[in-house]
Amino acid sequence: MTSHVDEQIAARIAAARLKRSKRRQQRAELDENRRHGLQARHTAKMRRWAAEEDE
Repeated sequence: MTSHVDEQIAARIAAARLKRSKRRQQRAELDENRRHGLQARHTAKMRRWAAEEDE
C-alpha cells in the first residue's frame, strides 16, 4: 500500500519527466527549423555570388 506522500512524489516525478520530454521535443523542432533556415540563407548567398560573377 502506498501512502499519499508517495503518490504525490510519483506524480511530481511523472510531471517532471513529461516536461523534460516536451522540452527536448521543442529543442529538436527548433534545431530542425534552424538547420533549414541556415541552408536557405546559404543557398541565397551562393545565388547572389553567382549573380555577381555573371555581371
